[in-house]
Amino acid sequence: MIRSALEQRPGGLVARVTIDNPAKLNILSPSTLQELKKEIQKAGANSALRAIVLSGAGEKAFVGGAQLETLGSLDPKSAREFITLIHEACAAMRECPVPVVARINGWCLGAGLEIAACCDLRLAAAHAVFGMPEVRLGIPSVVEAAMLPRLVGAGRARWLVMTGETIDAERALAWGLIEEVFSPGTFEKDFNQRIDALLSGDAEALRAQKRLCRLWEEAPLAESVRASIDEFAASYGKGEPNRRIAAFRAARAKR
Repeated sequence: MIRSALEQRPGGLVARVTIDNPAKLNILSPSTLQELKKEIQKAGANSALRAIVLSGAGEKAFVGGAQLETLGSLDPKSAREFITLIHEACAAMRECPVPVVARINGWCLGAGLEIAACCDLRLAAAHAVFGMPEVRLGIPSVVEAAMLPRLVGAGRARWLVMTGETIDAERALAWGLIEEVFSPGTFEKDFNQRIDALLSGDAEALRAQKRLCRLWEEAPLAESVRASIDEFAASYGKGEPNRRIAAFRAARAKR
């Protein structure tokens, strides 16, 4: 089950999307994956939206992985269909026009880590645990596990997917898998402060920046540079940089 709610923050509108099955560590069934994809796409279609926060319900897990009952019943045809659902849910995060922030409040395993890897930012509680255990179940880590070398480097990505062992939040931070770690007692407060910092930027500039970040991950350098020039020039179309820079200079002059 997926829950979604809109929240008006000081910097603008945020969608809170929650994978809601805490009794089973918010595991991903076929129907949950389909729901998640649709909810992210629906939220992203809102032109007033500034960001999406993706979380798992409860205090134990972000996503504990894919549903074992499903994994244990697949054949080659249905396996292809199921892994395609995981890919489509991951792709929805990357294709969403606004930043998607993973609020990682516990276990983040397998397909859950692939989902998190496709978010733009990953902020975690200190008790979060990360891993890719698929090889221990007789299957390789696939689809958006391909994001892991971009985040942590080839060697560390291979360690995660080849050993199936888990790492704690402190090591995940050191490896670059996540951006920040917060203590459980202040997690919500600290997390919201970071969301507000994200929303302090101009809305259109932030959407342009997301487009560029995705392109930088996928395109050759020359294409990325050309697109960056186009986005920079287009940002002046409505005069927002001029207004913001003038306001900054005026405030600096007063100081």
